[in-house]
Amino acid sequence: MVKKPSVQATRRTFLIGAASTLGAPALAQFIPNDPTRPAPAPEAPVRRNISSFRALSWQPYFSNTRNGAILVDTVSRALHYWSEDQSIYKLYPSSVPLTDELTRRGRTSVIRKVVGPSWSPTPSMKKRNPEWPDYIPPGPDNPLGTHALYLSWQYYRIHGTHDTRKIGRRSSNGCIGLYNEHISELFEFTKVGTQVLLI
Repeated sequence: MVKKPSVQATRRTFLIGAASTLGAPALAQFIPNDPTRPAPAPEAPVRRNISSFRALSWQPYFSNTRNGAILVDTVSRALHYWSEDQSIYKLYPSSVPLTDELTRRGRTSVIRKVVGPSWSPTPSMKKRNPEWPDYIPPGPDNPLGTHALYLSWQYYRIHGTHDTRKIGRRSSNGCIGLYNEHISELFEFTKVGTQVLLI
C-alpha cells in the first residue's frame, strides 16, 4: 500500500520551496555581454519589512504641495507623489543608487520632462565603466526607459527602466528608477516645478 503524503507535509514542502525561490537573487535575468544590464551585485541578507513600504503624509516633509510634491525614500525604496490639491496620492516601488556615495539627498525640483529620453554616461560613470557606450538612443536598450523627469541637480533623474529586476534594489548610479508604466503615470501628474525631496 502506497502511503499518501499528509496535507501538512505537502504544505510545508511548498512553503519551503517558495521561500527558497523568493530568497534567491535575480541573477537569472542577467543579460551576458550587455554592459548596460550587468548582473546586480548580491545584497547582504536583510529582514524584509513590508510595513516600511507604506503610505505617508506629506506634512512632515513639505511646507505645502504647490506644483505637486515627490518624496523619494531611499531606505524603503519607494517614491511618493502628492498633487497640488492633494486629491491624488501615489506610492511606487523604486530602484535606488548602488551605494551611499552615489546617493544624493535633499531638495530639488523637476526642471524638464522628456518622453523617449536618450542616455549618455556621466564622466564619472565612464571612468568607472570605460566599456560602456558613449550614447544610447531612445528605445528598448535605453537605461532611462520610456520617460524621464530631469532634476535641478546635474545628471540626476527620475526615470523608467526596461530592466524590471532593478526595481526595489540598489541598482542605479544615482538616479531613481520606476517601472515604465509607473513613470508614465507619474509623468502625466508632474509638471516643471514639481518639488522633489530625497531622504
